[in-house]
Amino acid sequence: MTNGHHVVVLGAGYTGMSSAIRLAHRTRRTGVKITLVNPSSRFVERLRMHQIAAGQELADHRIPDLLTGTGVRFVQGATAVAPEARRITVDGAMSLEYDTLVYALGSSTDTGKAPSADTHAYTLNTPEIADRFAARLVELGETGGTVTVCGGGLTGIEAATEIAESHPGLRVTLISPDEPGGMMGPKARAHLHRALDRLGVTLETGARVTKVLPDAVELADGRIVPSDACLWTAGVKVSPLAADAGIATDDRGLILVDATLRSVSHPEIHAIGDAAAVRLAWGQLHGSCQSGLPTAQYTADTIARLVRGKAVKPFRFGYYHQPVSLGRRDAVIQFTRTDFTPRSQCLTGRSAVVYKEMVSGSPLKTYRFSRRMNVTTIVSRGGRATRRPAA
Repeated sequence: MTNGHHVVVLGAGYTGMSSAIRLAHRTRRTGVKITLVNPSSRFVERLRMHQIAAGQELADHRIPDLLTGTGVRFVQGATAVAPEARRITVDGAMSLEYDTLVYALGSSTDTGKAPSADTHAYTLNTPEIADRFAARLVELGETGGTVTVCGGGLTGIEAATEIAESHPGLRVTLISPDEPGGMMGPKARAHLHRALDRLGVTLETGARVTKVLPDAVELADGRIVPSDACLWTAGVKVSPLAADAGIATDDRGLILVDATLRSVSHPEIHAIGDAAAVRLAWGQLHGSCQSGLPTAQYTADTIARLVRGKAVKPFRFGYYHQPVSLGRRDAVIQFTRTDFTPRSQCLTGRSAVVYKEMVSGSPLKTYRFSRRMNVTTIVSRGGRATRRPAA
């Protein structure tokens, strides 16, 4: 690689933003040019989307402002990828040729899991949709009503507790095929369920939604649960852009990568975060900010080393916690092993609230510091579990 090398980062979520800013700092004396492309100029704090849905007003961060002083060029628009030509087309007009592409298009909620979920349910996919849901809650608050949250994963739990706390006059029902918090240890799970009880959240566990109606949700056992507003948090999907472009992907559309997070079909493409099918010796990463930011840091460092003609070591990572907010005044932090299974230790109550807020606010702080220094986002490299190659 030589001076004038052009890196295009596709997607300005947590991982794309992190990778672009860190790479700019790491390559500031090499002549590398970096362009960050995103459909919107607003930086979305996905870790806080449930707060917007509950009606809380958050700061409006703009991508150009976050890039100030980095030298990274920002281009706004939707894109198409032509990997054989190494070209990105923005809004069908602007053409950007790249030497290296960082593919950082994240995931979104999959409303295709149940008929009419895309029509009658809200999601946390964008701040605009979350704002509309929040406005609907205000309407319901005037007369009372029932809110259903479909999906008992961490996002669903955070949304249900946030809504119940912010709108105590509404009846909130959390519908899940599995036990909420089932991935946690007994102590953390018990605290989570006490919080749900305290906030008056009704649980429909072991229930699968088969259809979303205008004023209810239909369950697989035939029951109808009244719903004046439905929030869908069950399941995720990724953009079909990579698969449509002929980049090798798995059956979910995630880009297949090697041990250095480079596409197995197009090595000039580095995939990070939710877009990459990253498999380590202990198992495959699942989409989360906890694993996404380390892939972004690693990829920025990898490209910086390749620019200088240096060798690259395989990516290593291990999980270390499951942080879950339970409204603004409670939280639970389950500490984990490398493979995300729970340890015996957990944190609850006020100390967990402080911990969770530190986690949620850390990406923006990392971006600011990364303009002028190398800031690590990898807390655990997985120890011995990641020292051997993946099967």
